Amino acid sequence: MQSHFIRTELLYGEENMKKFASSRVAVFGIGGVGGYVVEALARSGIGALDLIDSDRVCPSNINRQIIASTDTVGMYKVDAAMERIKAINPDCLVRTFRTFYLPETQDLFDFRVYDYVVDAIDTVTGKLAIIENAKKAGVPVISSMGAGNKICPSAFTVADIYETSVCPLAKVMRRELRKRGIDSLKVVYSKEPPLSPLTSPSEDMKTPGTAKRPVPGSTAFVPSVAGLIIAGEVINDLARFPV
Repeated sequence: MQSHFIRTELLYGEENMKKFASSRVAVFGIGGVGGYVVEALARSGIGALDLIDSDRVCPSNINRQIIASTDTVGMYKVDAAMERIKAINPDCLVRTFRTFYLPETQDLFDFRVYDYVVDAIDTVTGKLAIIENAKKAGVPVISSMGAGNKICPSAFTVADIYETSVCPLAKVMRRELRKRGIDSLKVVYSKEPPLSPLTSPSEDMKTPGTAKRPVPGSTAFVPSVAGLIIAGEVINDLARFPV
């Protein structure tokens, strides 16, 4: 075992470290939540990571996204994340996809090759497609619910989607998953009611083509907590640790 994972091995043991090294995880969405998922998985010794996101780093990402800095502004997020992974674990096999996951692009991915799937995107149609395809492939999947407009990191918890409350995104997902006959889904969600932003976002914060969609406020410590919780669930599930 590489010396930089020795502290992890003290808790999980040699066999689990070998399992992590042989595992392939897909992370859809490399933003405030997904970036921290990727960071923690790389630092846990996951051997192969597929990163899926079409966005580039912009200045308004710097307050909360671990891949965002003045040096990475303008880079594709998947490329910035890959650079971090390679600096942490050069042996990690990284594949990047500069694409937005939607039903129209889902045929680019064979979910059967994954040991775990992380949904960290924020569009309902994309989330549903990820979850449906993971379920069809028999691959474990965990989904992030809303992290925007929230300031209480301790309000996050892990639950089945049908046990969630308060979160507006979770409410929509419950309804849509029920329509599709999906009877369970592990999610990370916050019990904190979302706040209303005090001001309107500037034009440079808006993504082209999303003018009708409100831009949420966010902090450095809320998306990161959600992402680290998700990463912990992935690692413990792969190790089959009863947490």
